[in-house]
Amino acid sequence: MTDDPIRATVSLRGVVFGADDTVLLMRRASDGGWELPGGRLDAHEDALAGLRRELAEETSLDPLVHEPVHTVSWRNDADRGRFAVYYLCESERRSVSLSDEHVAAEWVSVATARERLSGSQGTAVARADETRDSTVELAETTGDLS
Repeated sequence: MTDDPIRATVSLRGVVFGADDTVLLMRRASDGGWELPGGRLDAHEDALAGLRRELAEETSLDPLVHEPVHTVSWRNDADRGRFAVYYLCESERRSVSLSDEHVAAEWVSVATARERLSGSQGTAVARADETRDSTVELAETTGDLS
């Protein structure tokens, strides 16, 4: 057992891939930085319901949600605990409607996404991409390409 357990706000984010292997990034209105879509889980809210709510609020998308690909905990600049879960998501629809939290949305390559994002979000993109590659390879091996 740890001597200093973290008490944290939970954040859920989607690594949303488009049909052309691009990833959706959002530009924050607050500081102009780039991030993956998503946000904080409400009290007593189911994790997947919270992720779907956040994605709909921030992008108007309702992507297919797969498994979590990355989790991380940290303390922010105000020494508040944070815990994030990143999910692999896919959307055939590319048209995005922005909330007041963002000033732009852009579909970019995996390499560009990793360059623009912070460490943990870049890691989430890399892991989501690896998971997608593994799923395609497994489907090709088993003949299940549905």
